[in-house]
Amino acid sequence: MRLIKISFIACLLVSAMAARAKATRLNKTTPDPKGFAVVELFTSEGCSSCPPADELVAKIQKENKDKPVYILAYHVDYWNRLGWKDVFSSADFSKRQHEYANYLHLQSVYTPQVIVNGKTEFVGSEEGTFRNALKASLQKQPKAQLTVSGLKTDKNMASFNYTTTGADKNTVLLIAVLQKSAQTKVERGENGGRTLSHVQIVRELQPVAIKGNSGTANMALPHGFNTHDWEIIGLLQNKSTGAVVGAARMAL
Repeated sequence: MRLIKISFIACLLVSAMAARAKATRLNKTTPDPKGFAVVELFTSEGCSSCPPADELVAKIQKENKDKPVYILAYHVDYWNRLGWKDVFSSADFSKRQHEYANYLHLQSVYTPQVIVNGKTEFVGSEEGTFRNALKASLQKQPKAQLTVSGLKTDKNMASFNYTTTGADKNTVLLIAVLQKSAQTKVERGENGGRTLSHVQIVRELQPVAIKGNSGTANMALPHGFNTHDWEIIGLLQNKSTGAVVGAARMAL
């Protein structure tokens, strides 16, 4: 009887030690996020290599909906001349991609391209690279903090409040107005005959003049904006290096 009792206690101790070891392993592999990740995808409906990246971004967004992961999909316009005009494309987004090429010392631009926090770039369909960049960004303490709130709309204009900490004089506030999702039936070009799904489509990207660490700013809203199907994300970006040092989603 005593031997059975001792064995039972030993089993309990071993089980408790195993549980602690498992918890330690989980804590090491899935730490609480310290930072944030701004994922900027440069894509086009005219590019046959882009749909896999669009699908991966949608998957990443769904998996990280409760984390500080901010996804912005820019549709560039330089594919439009090859047979299909992307309705979401803009020369401004192509310009932003070229600016990143200068920041990151790249010889050319391409699609699909993902840039994380303005510092790490890779082919947007490379899932392993994507996940590693995301993990590294979430574990890094941010240099600045941003809060955007109090949105008030009047026709096609809006005002909001902002607060920043840790932002230096080289930092600019950018406001991205995004359409959460859309589908397009592509009739011509490399994706002719396909119906493509998109998420987090940037419809406007506006620099906002900020004065001091807090204040109120104004911005224009795209046609069709509403608080259910759209969202607004603010970025703090260093104008000298291109690094995104802070980000926040506006509560609508």
